[in-house]
Amino acid sequence: MADRLRIGVLGAAQITPAALISPAKDNPEVVVAAVAARDVSRAEAFAAKYGIAGVHGSYEALIADPDVDAVYNPLPNSLHGKWTRTALEAGKHVLCEKPFTANAAEAREIARLAATTDRVVMEAFHYRYHPFARRAEEIIASGELGTLRRVEVAFCFPLPRFSNIRYNYALAGGATMDAGCYAVHMLRTFGGSTPEVISAQAKLRDPLVDRAMTAELHFPEGHIGWLRCSMWSTDLLRISVKVVGDRGELRVINPVLPHVFHRFSVRSDGRNRVERFPRRPTYAYQLDAFAAAVLRGEPVRTTPEDAVMNMTVIDSIYRAAGLPVREPS
Repeated sequence: MADRLRIGVLGAAQITPAALISPAKDNPEVVVAAVAARDVSRAEAFAAKYGIAGVHGSYEALIADPDVDAVYNPLPNSLHGKWTRTALEAGKHVLCEKPFTANAAEAREIARLAATTDRVVMEAFHYRYHPFARRAEEIIASGELGTLRRVEVAFCFPLPRFSNIRYNYALAGGATMDAGCYAVHMLRTFGGSTPEVISAQAKLRDPLVDRAMTAELHFPEGHIGWLRCSMWSTDLLRISVKVVGDRGELRVINPVLPHVFHRFSVRSDGRNRVERFPRRPTYAYQLDAFAAAVLRGEPVRTTPEDAVMNMTVIDSIYRAAGLPVREPS
């Protein structure tokens, strides 16, 4: 049907039910049409559990499926670029999980390819589509906080299972790639531009992989940025944004999953207020935006060009910390 977007899923990743399958159930413009896994029995089990009609035993077969309009790519970080490229070359739209690619050079390559097509390519920074993010941008742009002085972002959570692929350098793992890509993106979003990395310090899981990272950054307009991310550190759970100006301050607790819990507070001119937002999941807003872009040509906020800038900052953080940038598989 021309008025429905048929999405195929690469792999049976744990994020897929929350990020795609659940919001698709409430979106009349979207159907999850197929799933692929290298082990076809995994794809069959996943399809049976979630009511997906199409099953493929390879990613290539799903991408070639004429009944699939778009591909959702939640594969390991090092494979994001390869399979986004393959899907684009086959004429499919792509919703790619963050981080967009293994590094900035690969992101630039995918962005150049996307620019030669009429396909929608969107990085899955789902928080960016929630009303709180737009409201925060409005407050900052309004001048209520005055001239920006400092933006601080923290995204720390505990992942003590060190066999997890997020700690695997060969799969482009590390705290800065996982939690840190959100922190970098939020710094850029709420800081208003892309900052330069001044310094960075890593805590290591092994000689190549960071389990935590702290970085100081400087924005072209003069304000400073600070980020802290970790998958295992003394900051077991810390997810927040703070934007400080010379007239006020904006704080957000849990900007990543505000539908689970959030606190959005503003202090300006000596007054404090709290604003509240819907409990609708960030992923639902993100899927709305992806469908609207494909079906009606509406713009997206997390473009390949935006991804290039994000990956450029991530690469700079790794270099400043004395670590190598990640590489694609």
